[in-house]
Amino acid sequence: MSTAATRLPGKWLSRISETVISLASAIVFFILDIIDVVMCVFFRAFDEFLEGTSPSCYCMERGGAQEEEKRGLDSVGVDGECEPSESLRGRKNVFRRLRFRPRIWSKEGGFRVGKRMSRWSDCGCESCLSWMSSGSDSRLHVVVKEQQRARLENSSGVTTVHNVIFIHGFLSSSSLWTETIFPNLSEYSKQNYKLFAVDLLGFGRSPKPRDCLYTLRDHLEMIEKSVILPFHVKSFHLVAHSMGCVIALALAAKYSDSVKSVTLTAPPYFSSSKGDASLQALHKLATRRVWPPLLFGSAFMSWYEHLGRCVCFLICRNHRTWESILKLLTGRRELHFRIMDLTRHTHHSAWHTMHNVICGGARFLDKYLEILRAAGVKIRVVQGTEDQVVPMECSHNMKVKAPETELEIVANADHNTVILGRAKDFTRNLESLWASAGKNVAEQVDDHVGQEVHK
Repeated sequence: MSTAATRLPGKWLSRISETVISLASAIVFFILDIIDVVMCVFFRAFDEFLEGTSPSCYCMERGGAQEEEKRGLDSVGVDGECEPSESLRGRKNVFRRLRFRPRIWSKEGGFRVGKRMSRWSDCGCESCLSWMSSGSDSRLHVVVKEQQRARLENSSGVTTVHNVIFIHGFLSSSSLWTETIFPNLSEYSKQNYKLFAVDLLGFGRSPKPRDCLYTLRDHLEMIEKSVILPFHVKSFHLVAHSMGCVIALALAAKYSDSVKSVTLTAPPYFSSSKGDASLQALHKLATRRVWPPLLFGSAFMSWYEHLGRCVCFLICRNHRTWESILKLLTGRRELHFRIMDLTRHTHHSAWHTMHNVICGGARFLDKYLEILRAAGVKIRVVQGTEDQVVPMECSHNMKVKAPETELEIVANADHNTVILGRAKDFTRNLESLWASAGKNVAEQVDDHVGQEVHK
């Protein structure tokens, strides 16, 4: 009797709190809808005044940014992977149905900025613009860890190069891997593997062009252009985190005959068989709720194009000032790489990558898994039980879709500490997978590999 009496107040308290959160969310996001429209007018006015032109946005339910979409499609051909995500136009807003589209004057003789140059609302420091010095043939920033013994000779006398490509997640960079995995490699891996950690297009020290929609195809082509082709990569392993998992699956599916293994950490997997996968991914990853705070932040940046640009204008554009303040407050000469990575992008690159890769890529993940299963590629999925960014159901659903997938659930680890909090264990597990995958493709690897990996 006492137990039931205890549960009853708990149920009511839970219902009341849920009701309060739902009501607060409805009010807050209604206000944000209004402010986003106001900021649409503001940015269109300033874009035209300072640059002589105002790029289209996605404020209308249909057709917004059609000019950019058409340009993006024409540049790479008609293909699903190069199409903008439906989530860009399908985001609900109380004003979008009114087809509100402000008409702003155009200032004659305004300062026109080339598509490759920084916008007035983006950072123009030397570090953020360093990629432009490479000219039109720009490539991704790639950190290459050369192995001391590049080739192993098997019993048939055929030499094989062991390559690993690392792909980071959203608002991150190659530092995720160079600061955690690279220092913890075994001696065998240091001698026999060639590692490539890329800064994805639009992030870190890689190019951030304005005339790009940052579609899945755009990211794939840049990885090919920056790693696979110039380094003559014939076979490789893939390691990815969060958003990078979508790109990794696409790359693995395209090179299914060359990829040996794929390690996916906290993959945002949503089956395309359940309605509109793009909008489903948006609602799952960025639910319009004010609590918990992390979810509110995701919704704020994912649903509001112009408010997100405001945040980037205040933080990313002034990142050197904020970094100086943080160094002064913490007394550190160097900040943690995660803090530095948060600002190394433009709003244009982050906004389109979020929608066109994470949401738009959801339409193709089932197809990619089917291709990899048919090719017999080893897939390993890792996720922490405390992940508040990517729902745990994503990893479990991937296991259901591809039963051969090796699934590791890490207790008490969140979206980032699943790697950062256990770098040594994570690295050892990677090396073990690489060794086993190599044997599965008939590579004659020395018996001491397993011993070195598990030391």
